[in-house]
Amino acid sequence: MNEIICPHCTKAFRIDEAGFADIVKQVRDHQFDEEIHNRLVLAEKEKESAVKLAEANIKNALQDQLAKKDQELAELKAKKEVELSQKLAQKEHELLELKAKIDNAEVAKKLAVTEATQKVEKERDELASTIKIKDTEKQLLEKSLGEKYAAELKEKDAIIKHKDEEIALRKDMKLKLSTKMIGETLEQHCETEFNKLRATAFQRAYFEKDNDAKLGSKGDFIYRETDPAGNEIISIMFEMKNEGDETATKKRNEDFLKELDKDRTEKKCEYAVLVSLLEPDSDYYNSGIVDVSHRFNKMYVVRPQFFIPIITLLRNAAMNSLQYKAELALVKSQHIDITKFEEKMNTFKEGFARNYELASRKFKDAIDGIDKTIKELEKTKAALLSSENNLRLANEKTEDLTIKKLTHGNPTMKAKFDELDKL
Repeated sequence: MNEIICPHCTKAFRIDEAGFADIVKQVRDHQFDEEIHNRLVLAEKEKESAVKLAEANIKNALQDQLAKKDQELAELKAKKEVELSQKLAQKEHELLELKAKIDNAEVAKKLAVTEATQKVEKERDELASTIKIKDTEKQLLEKSLGEKYAAELKEKDAIIKHKDEEIALRKDMKLKLSTKMIGETLEQHCETEFNKLRATAFQRAYFEKDNDAKLGSKGDFIYRETDPAGNEIISIMFEMKNEGDETATKKRNEDFLKELDKDRTEKKCEYAVLVSLLEPDSDYYNSGIVDVSHRFNKMYVVRPQFFIPIITLLRNAAMNSLQYKAELALVKSQHIDITKFEEKMNTFKEGFARNYELASRKFKDAIDGIDKTIKELEKTKAALLSSENNLRLANEKTEDLTIKKLTHGNPTMKAKFDELDKL
């Protein structure tokens, strides 16, 4: 609490801080307003004096400047008249030069347009010539491709015709030949197919009949091939098996595997291959080259059309392995770890297995096509056999026909034949 003494009655009274602050503010605001008012009045007077002084100074300065400008204007007027005539003459000269430049530019423009037009026309002609050449090349290419495809189609037709003839030949063999003759003809077929390629693909190969039966049995053919140094690359014991449709007891491929393995071992051949037409309806053996090594080591069963391919596959595998065999000998002679060699050998075996699988798929597709053709031929065969039976019955009826039977119950015909007998 603050104690305040009134300046009029000199009495003291108390007031709180808020009231005291309000009174102080009122006193200060009143003093501030009076101070502001006094300063504004003084500033207004100073402003009027300054304005009057400035007006007088400006008026004097303007009069001086006006007189100076009048003098300068007169001087400039005189100069401008001279300069204007000079500039006018210069502008006329520049105008003439500009006109000449415009004329020259127009000529240059026409010349440039002419050159550009000639260039475009030349490019157009070159492009047209190029297009004409391309069209000619396209026509020649189309003609070449057409001839190529026609030749390929003709070649395919020839192959199909050859296969059809071969199928017909095989069917004819089954119909006409005995079991022994069929087997001999299959051997002759394989020997002929090999001899066709002997001079080009198998120059260092031995392929002959196995005539050595001193150990109790023999195969059909032995294939051996050596490198230029005389080292044996590969050897194969072949057995050819077939039987006619009229054979009473049907044989299976399984029946000949054990004996074939024995012949392979006795004749010291690396591989054994049974070339067989037995079990013609077996999907297993008709799939192409059948590996039966799970039964007998390094043994395969193939159809006749895969006789050359099996030799090629086994021969190529052996040729590739020659390098690894040489590496193995070198590694062993130098006492080096053969791990890398074994890895290469495994890689080769895996690659060979892949190639064999792909080849088997292709062979199966070919066999499926041949099987379809054989089915059609079998239908034709059945029709021909039926016709043969009808002809046989007709022939029997003809042989049983006599004059007595012809004239029986026919007196006219009997009289005619009697007259002939009298003559």
